[in-house]
Amino acid sequence: MKMNTKTKKIVMAALMAALTCVATIIIKIPSPLKGYLNLGDCVVLLAGWVLSPAYGFLAAGLGSALADLFSGYVIYAPATFIIKGCMALMAFHGYKISNKKFGNLSSRIISGISAEIMMIFGYYIFEGFLYGFIPSAVNIPANAVQGIAGLMLGVLLINLFEHSKISFQ
Repeated sequence: MKMNTKTKKIVMAALMAALTCVATIIIKIPSPLKGYLNLGDCVVLLAGWVLSPAYGFLAAGLGSALADLFSGYVIYAPATFIIKGCMALMAFHGYKISNKKFGNLSSRIISGISAEIMMIFGYYIFEGFLYGFIPSAVNIPANAVQGIAGLMLGVLLINLFEHSKISFQ
């Protein structure tokens, strides 16, 4: 029996949400202001690059927020849902816009950098309201390191998937 398109999209989004959650939980390095560094951003970017905007947003946001909930970072979960969902949107739209001008690899890098900058800014604002804006600046370098690692792994994974002819559609 063949899956219909909508069912396949839901299954792929659920798979990406689960992968995001696992990648976020598997390696957690505490950051200065009660947060943590993780590898989930690579899957967040993948969700943006391979799923539609709505499904990418939900997969990235839910997977990341669930990781916060499962890991005891409950206060971060709502902000994480929005920030990581928006990262997937940024990756999707940034790739679509820049791919016409710059090609595949450059567009992945450009859209990934944009998404990671948005993540750094999003957590700076969120933690600024929680802890104060001067203390929240302490996490900017840690979030930047996480963003660089997520971008590098995300680009590596999308290239592997594309060369292997693995399709998410």
